[in-house]
Amino acid sequence: MYSRIAGTGRYLPERILTNQDLEKMVDTTDEWIRDRTGIERRHIAAATQTTADLAEQAARRAMEAAGVTPADIDFIVVGTTTPDVVFPNVGCLLQERLGIHGCAAFSVEAACSGFIYALSIADRFVATGQARCALVIGAETLSRITDWSDRTTCVLFGDGAGAVVLKPADEPGIVSCHLGADGRYKDLLYHPYGPSRCPGPVFGDDAGAFIHMKGNEVFKVAVKTLEGLVEEALGANNLEHAAIDWLIPHQANLRIIQATARRLDMPMERVVLTLQDHGNTSAASIPMALDVAVRDGRVKRGDLLLLEGFGGGFTWGACLIRF
Repeated sequence: MYSRIAGTGRYLPERILTNQDLEKMVDTTDEWIRDRTGIERRHIAAATQTTADLAEQAARRAMEAAGVTPADIDFIVVGTTTPDVVFPNVGCLLQERLGIHGCAAFSVEAACSGFIYALSIADRFVATGQARCALVIGAETLSRITDWSDRTTCVLFGDGAGAVVLKPADEPGIVSCHLGADGRYKDLLYHPYGPSRCPGPVFGDDAGAFIHMKGNEVFKVAVKTLEGLVEEALGANNLEHAAIDWLIPHQANLRIIQATARRLDMPMERVVLTLQDHGNTSAASIPMALDVAVRDGRVKRGDLLLLEGFGGGFTWGACLIRF
């Protein structure tokens, strides 16, 4: 038995923060942001919205696309770095919102690779018959841990959620998943606080309680790692670069995406780009990009997709998918 993607969905908050808006907040320019990142705007969650709120909207749209109801869902996994609360996890919160009871529901924290990690777990449960209909989500409210006075990071991040529904299949849909991590690089991209390191109300109360990043170093490691990851995924399936119909990367930085495409000998016309519209949404970016390409007709049934992501930790992952 195998698993396949039966439906996709996404959700972006209504508020839009453009590069021109950021010009009024920090010492930056629209031209600089576009040139360095490829980002034009990002969506910001309302004060009353949480990660679970965003996840719920994306989940409902994916379920509608897959033609399933809450009664069909028997496995929920959410990739996120920005949970509503320490516990219950976002998966449980979402489960309650959807009126689902009894099935496994949990969150995976692997930064920008969170959706790939979550997808690989759900694939194993469906492929082994332990689940019949899995809901897999990437959702983030990174605006809550972004320092909006730091021009090197605030131009990058935004909020959003993407989701897919997995169902059993007789032929491979999720062809293979490849995961990795290396904690040696933990100081290059991180958030400094958590309940065991600094208990108490640190979010928003401490000038250091935000994302910290050494951009140039992250870029170098990301490009090198993703090159090896792509080769690993293709080699494991005896495939050439030309076999891939669409590259759907984590939407972090246009330069990283372009470097990965060059190593695949893939024209940018075969790369799904959405970061210009929402910035880096961490675990949410890959499923959102997939949903965009499915709904606008670029990705069709039978296409071979390569999904890949790289994030703080460092963590990384790739999935080959026959859509």
